[in-house]
Amino acid sequence: MFKIVTLVLYVGVILFIGYRSMKKTKTFGEFFLANRSVGPWLTAFTYGTAYFSAVLIIGFAGKIGWGFGLSSMWVALGNTVIGTFLVWKLLGVRIMRASQKLGVQTMPEFLEARYDSRFLKAYSAVCIFVFLIPYSASVYMGLSYLFQINFNVPYEYVLFGMALLTALYLTMGGYKAVTIVDIFQGMIMIAGIIVMVLMFTDNAGGFAKILTTLDSIDPKLTSLWGPPGWLSIMALVFLTSVAPFAMPQLIQKFYGIKDEKSVKIGTIVATAFALIITFGAYYSGALTRVFISADKYSGLFEGGKPAVDKFMPVMIRDFVPELLGVIILLLVFAASMSTLAALVLVSSSSIVKDLYQGFINRDAGERKLLLPMRIACIVAIILSVILALKRPVIIVTMLSISWGAVASVFLAPFVYGLLWKRATKLSAIISSFAGLGTTLIWYALSESTKLVPLIASAGMIVSLVILPVVVLIQTGLNSKTSNA
Repeated sequence: MFKIVTLVLYVGVILFIGYRSMKKTKTFGEFFLANRSVGPWLTAFTYGTAYFSAVLIIGFAGKIGWGFGLSSMWVALGNTVIGTFLVWKLLGVRIMRASQKLGVQTMPEFLEARYDSRFLKAYSAVCIFVFLIPYSASVYMGLSYLFQINFNVPYEYVLFGMALLTALYLTMGGYKAVTIVDIFQGMIMIAGIIVMVLMFTDNAGGFAKILTTLDSIDPKLTSLWGPPGWLSIMALVFLTSVAPFAMPQLIQKFYGIKDEKSVKIGTIVATAFALIITFGAYYSGALTRVFISADKYSGLFEGGKPAVDKFMPVMIRDFVPELLGVIILLLVFAASMSTLAALVLVSSSSIVKDLYQGFINRDAGERKLLLPMRIACIVAIILSVILALKRPVIIVTMLSISWGAVASVFLAPFVYGLLWKRATKLSAIISSFAGLGTTLIWYALSESTKLVPLIASAGMIVSLVILPVVVLIQTGLNSKTSNA
């Protein structure tokens, strides 16, 4: 009963913020970017809460912790240093300046302006909508598993309830509501992750006992690279840490930040947030080997295979007191709401701002885009729910496919376009096609889901290599032409 009352109060706060923000949201710019007026703390928290969701706490922590043991901490380090600190440090100010100079509000608009290519705008907008839907579905899946196990509520009921809540608070208040809610949710995430680490460590008998137990199960669980080896762990680090350099739902945060000083402050805040959340999550995930076994939890081993998506919810239910468990439940709930809001906003903008205004009704003003944007948000949520109902693969696989596809499309064109003046339209198009093609074709031919992070990383690497190669070839051909 205590859990339910707390959750209802929490939902009430979210809806109240959405309602209050609705009164100040009259145009697309206000709905999508809060008129570029967001400060450092709000931006840092909204970046972190969009980056880390139920997919991390439930999916990645359980799956990677079970498979890699303590070597999964490499992923936490990569997410903190590369995926957060370096993204803010190297790109933050540049993205803010470029978006203001070019007058763009979305990633496809930036690519169109940078490369003078309407094709890139249309192609990238479609890719955002298509490949971010599975990501949203994976977040819904993670949260639904958590509440199904901890509240005994059917998976489908949780899914529909979450969809309704997301639709209400997001369509009412837009990005302004999201940022206000996110700093509140970010604080809950920090408190929840600390409670989770302390409770799990205490129940496992302390850190020294944890090391002994993991070593007795498999010495590789406490080794530098874990049972699968260095290549697998580095592929995960690369996928989850380098992709944020061009993930539209994260880059959007820099479009809305108000000034350069805010970027500098936000860099510190976002990095500290990432450090706490990722290390706490992956450390807790490694303890699945300590708490979960086929003898004690036979129901979690379906056909002899571990149901890794259910490990963390079961641990929270069985090894955390109810009073403290509420904080952890709110942690995952908060992380999921923030990520879903970011994904739905960006997915919807690709349809309304980039395709509808960009190609169908170019005269549509900022105010006229607001209603279509809200409708598109609802459509994106419905499609995500439909996919989540089917549960086609485990959470980590779905996320990896989505991240790999989106990053393969955008990584080279966006990063080189931002940092390198010689990047050309042809090189951007070819590198994007090559990266996405590598990811999708290899995945289609692969018979093992274990290779998905490696496949996704390969697509990103191909795109990064191809773009400068094409530029060099173009330069050489142009030089020969001019000499002739």
